[in-house]
Amino acid sequence: MNTRERFVKTLTGKKVDRVPFMKVFGRDNASKAEWENEYPGIGGCIDEVLKFEGRGRGWAKTAVNVDPSGWHEGDIIEKNSEKVIIRRGEGTVMERFENRSSGFKGHTIEWPVKNMQDWQEYKSQYLDPDDPARFPDDWEEKIKEYRVRDYPLQLTHRGVYGFVRERMGDENLAYAFYDQPDLVHDMMESYTDMAIRIWEKQTADVDFDLIECWEDMACKNRALISPKMFREFMTPRYQKIADFARSHGIKVILVDSDGYIEDLAEVMLEAGVTAMYPFEVLAGNDVGRALDRYPGLGCIGGLAKECMYEGRASIDEEIEKARRLIKKGRYIPGPDHFVLNLASFENYRYFMERLREVVMTTTPEV
Repeated sequence: MNTRERFVKTLTGKKVDRVPFMKVFGRDNASKAEWENEYPGIGGCIDEVLKFEGRGRGWAKTAVNVDPSGWHEGDIIEKNSEKVIIRRGEGTVMERFENRSSGFKGHTIEWPVKNMQDWQEYKSQYLDPDDPARFPDDWEEKIKEYRVRDYPLQLTHRGVYGFVRERMGDENLAYAFYDQPDLVHDMMESYTDMAIRIWEKQTADVDFDLIECWEDMACKNRALISPKMFREFMTPRYQKIADFARSHGIKVILVDSDGYIEDLAEVMLEAGVTAMYPFEVLAGNDVGRALDRYPGLGCIGGLAKECMYEGRASIDEEIEKARRLIKKGRYIPGPDHFVLNLASFENYRYFMERLREVVMTTTPEV
């Protein structure tokens, strides 16, 4: 059984010899700059050193662009030694602070869509699914690689909620659900239809294993949308995604959302989602509880990243939690978000080597 098979079978509750050992957060050979000072060259070989399986974070995505396309580069509105203000090509205005090694680095100060007129202009300019620039020049070569791969490969959706929040902002979107519902419906529907048109072209050439939707629609306390609003605005679009997945033999629909996401699981499952991640621990998520409460849900992540700077005793505790969770089935272990700057490479390596040992010796009880 290879990594691709283990990934899909684990998340769908099928029998596997073991679960895959995946990085979960971080691209190929991603590492902290601080680690490079102590271990020169680690940024070029960390995946091989720690023996991660799969590609990148474990599952890969193509270079096909499913974002709005056709922008010009944008303009610098203001720049000084402390900050730069940029108007991107499609209208988003961003303020970024210079020379900050950590903490708050910038934010959006103006969103491109405020009303239906803005949206109609935006949609006509940037949501053409047939833009030839969406596919990389080496797509034909990539097809050959993808057809013989042993790692999972995703189709990408920029989020039903996630796409709209990136054009309006969370606060404006919260009002728009009530004040401009037709606008929100059209934004969610139009983007999803565009994504599906692009997916049709990709699936004509390659078989895919999952559809991943980026949402980030929850904070530490609760979701940013109620179940009622989810069912009204988001469920119809997720049902379209699920229909596409079924018709193309794709078994996993995975949602990425930070914050407390357990309360979203019920409406997600109703709409056709099959798996979620990363289940941030400090936001109150408990993967064991989610697996017990929603037996049809696949889970990824759920191990407190903070243990990697708290020391080996905390790491050992999280690793034993991983062993218990793997046995429940439908679970792929990993940190619940990107590794924090406070974590040393020594502790990260200890965490991952211990986790790999557990993965290799623990079988889901399904």
